[in-house]
Amino acid sequence: MASAVVLGALAFVVVRGYQDRVEALHPAVGPPVDVVTAATDLARGTALSDEMLHSSAVPEDFVPPGAVRDAATVVGRVLTSDIEAGEVLTRSRLAGASVGPVAALIPEGLRAVVVPSGAPMGTIRAGDRVEVYATYGGGRPHTELVASGLEVVRVLAGSASSVNGVGGTSTADPGVALVLLVDGDTASRLAYARAFGQLQVAILGPEPTPVA
Repeated sequence: MASAVVLGALAFVVVRGYQDRVEALHPAVGPPVDVVTAATDLARGTALSDEMLHSSAVPEDFVPPGAVRDAATVVGRVLTSDIEAGEVLTRSRLAGASVGPVAALIPEGLRAVVVPSGAPMGTIRAGDRVEVYATYGGGRPHTELVASGLEVVRVLAGSASSVNGVGGTSTADPGVALVLLVDGDTASRLAYARAFGQLQVAILGPEPTPVA
């Protein structure tokens, strides 16, 4: 019996020592905290809905600054950057509560303009870059480049109207309309081209990846 008691005490000491070593290797990370995470990959410009959001428990020390705790408080808000499935949603990734879905995507100093594209739905996506050409009629018909490298921030379904030639009449364009990011000078050139010419959009390929 004495041997059994000694062996039992020794086993307790060994197990307790092992437990202490494990705890020393895994410092406390705090109690679990409920935060809002993305239920799926979400793109910049997305207006959030209940179905897009999940509630997840994360150790307190791993909660990023500004983490959203209640999904109901951000439904309808617009993302200003992409977010991956399972990623914690933070308020720094959201536009203001009163900001519209397009205005939320416009950096300071730029603006968004809408132009007809003539392209069918699915041909152009948000994030693509395009060139805009204008063809002018009259005594000296010609085509010129109005602007290049413009980022598409939104694709609008349905027809857009365009004007063909000076004094021309508006005609229905069956293609989608594009919301483009531009500076003030480019916005003026596009407005002039749309008023007095016929616009044509060319899609640019992806920018080359820098070689490390």
